[in-house]
This record gives sequence, C-alpha cells and structure tokens, in this order.
Amino acid sequence: MYTMNPTKPVILTGVRANNDIHIGNYFGAILPIVDMAKRRSADFDINLFIPDLHSFTTPIDHSKLYDSILNNARIYTAAGLPLDNQAIHLYRQSRVPAHSELAWILDCFTGFGEMSRMTQFKDKSDKLHGDQISVGLFNYPVLMAADILLYNATYVPVGDDQTQHLEFTRDIAERMNRKFGELFTVPKPVAEQHQFFGKDQGLRIKDLANPTKKMSKSDDTGKGVIFLGDDPQAAHKKIMSATTDSLGKVQYDRENQPGISNLLEILTLVRQDAGRDVTLEQTISEFTGMERYGDFKRIVADETAEFLTNFQARLAAVDEPAIEAKLQSSEQAMNLVANQTLHRVQKAVGLRR
Repeated sequence: MYTMNPTKPVILTGVRANNDIHIGNYFGAILPIVDMAKRRSADFDINLFIPDLHSFTTPIDHSKLYDSILNNARIYTAAGLPLDNQAIHLYRQSRVPAHSELAWILDCFTGFGEMSRMTQFKDKSDKLHGDQISVGLFNYPVLMAADILLYNATYVPVGDDQTQHLEFTRDIAERMNRKFGELFTVPKPVAEQHQFFGKDQGLRIKDLANPTKKMSKSDDTGKGVIFLGDDPQAAHKKIMSATTDSLGKVQYDRENQPGISNLLEILTLVRQDAGRDVTLEQTISEFTGMERYGDFKRIVADETAEFLTNFQARLAAVDEPAIEAKLQSSEQAMNLVANQTLHRVQKAVGLRR
C-alpha cells in the first residue's frame, strides 16, 4: 500500500468528473497537473483526487457518472500520469468518507452570510431555476475546504473562479484553530499559490463560437467546444466554423482578434502535445501577417484532428487493471491520513474522548 511521507508538504488538486472533458480542461488543467505532478513529486506528496461528490452540485445524468469518474482516471493516465510513482496519489473523493463528515462539521462553523457572498454560487445559480439550485451548490466551498484540510495541504492550484473558495478554506481553518487549537494546516494565500505554481498553470482556451468567454461544458450548442471524445472530423468542422473577425490578417491580439488569438493558442498546444518543442511566441511569429483565414483555420483544424486521433488511441490503450490498482492503493492510504485528521477534529468538538 502506498503511504504519505509525513515530512513532505502536500499539493492537492483535482478536476470535476461529470460530463465529457474538453480540450480546454485538458490543456488548461489536466496536462499542467500531470506535468506538475511529475516534476514536483520528489519534493511533495501529490494528492490528485477525483472530486466525484462535487459532480452533482448542478444537475447531471447520474446514469453516466460512474463511468465519467473512471474516465477521469483514464484521461490522467493517457496524459502521462506515472501510476508507479508512489508520491502521486490518485483517488476518488467519495471513497474517503471523512470528506463528507468533516464538511458537515465545518458547515456548523460557517456563516450563512459567508456562503451567500460566494460569486461562483451566484454565477451558477443564475443559470438554474427553482429546485435545480441545490444546497450542495450553495455550500460547495465547505466541502472543498474539507478536501484540502483533511490532508494538511499547503499548495492548491486554483483558477480565478476558485480563489474565493481557497480564501474561505484559510478562514475556516484559522477560525477552527483559534477555537480548538492547532487542528489544521492553513494553505498558503492565493498570491503565494500563484507565485509557487507560476507556469504550471495552462493557457485558458476560449469558446470557438464566442472567443470572449472560456470554453465550457455548459455550452448548449456544442459548436464552440471540442470534447476529447469528439470525432476528429467533427472537431475539424468546428474549427473551420470558428468565429474570427473582419480584419483579414492573422495577428495575436486578445482584445481585437480574440478568435484568431484563440486558434494560435490551440495550435501551439496541440503541437506541444505531439512532442514539438514550440512556444506560443514561435507560433505567432510563423503565422503573423497571413491573410487567408481559411488556410490558417485548415492548418489548425488538421493538427487538432490529428491530436484527437492520437489522444483517443492513447486513451484506448491505457492499462485498466493498473488504474484500478492505483485507485485502491491510494484510497487506502488517503483514508488513513484523512481519518487521523477527522479524529483530531472529532475530539476537539466533543464527539470523541
């Protein structure tokens, strides 16, 4: 069984498990996570968890959830996650019951006003109605705090939409520590997180149809999103139909030419995934001034379709028994650590002697 080294600091991260994963998730989160885990595992324990309890804070097709959870593990493996690295722990949140119990305890020390001020809840609930707005969506940040605090995690790479949740995690940890003694390791503040991870954060791919917003699973039309499971030729058509502009010259200008800029970033990323040592600046230099958008789009579409073909082949070839063995051994190790933290909290609040 894998174990955590108590002398090593912990990096904790994960990607939500519901629905198909698109290339924005892959290049912006999954691939940077895998690269970070491989580079930093000598000095840190890497807790790479699949947040399956978070997966239905908004309505989903529950009949597909279990396979989506396993597909997350497959995608990490196809992206190059080394399953034999004992400092990297890959586990399902729901297989460690301490997450749920600690979340309830923290709920009871969290103010309604604190949760009401969370901007992500406001943004997501604005897109839902009535009973679709669940209590789980409302107190999502408390479960996220439990995910982090159970393992004494110091570093947690978060996007801009999660920084408020990380600050809440620090607040609730400090609050509990003041009241009950040193229960929790307080993760580093957001500024230090960004400084620590730096270039570990990936590019944020935008929607093909509306390149002023990020690529999102919630796109109802599907025209602006390329999923990892898309047929390569269907993805090719999406890129050929991508929104550009009327300026008629390829330039990297996020403000005035967001569509073209997005395609330059996508092309750079799929080339990097193919093993080419190319930077965004080199891609920009290669295509700046090109006047035929159709020709440029075709290059991006061809290489993106090739990326999908190759990735889907890697995904089909992953070692399923090795993934299952990794999940089980990591979950055993994580239960030991999480239960120690939970027991400490239970004693502090009077549930245990």
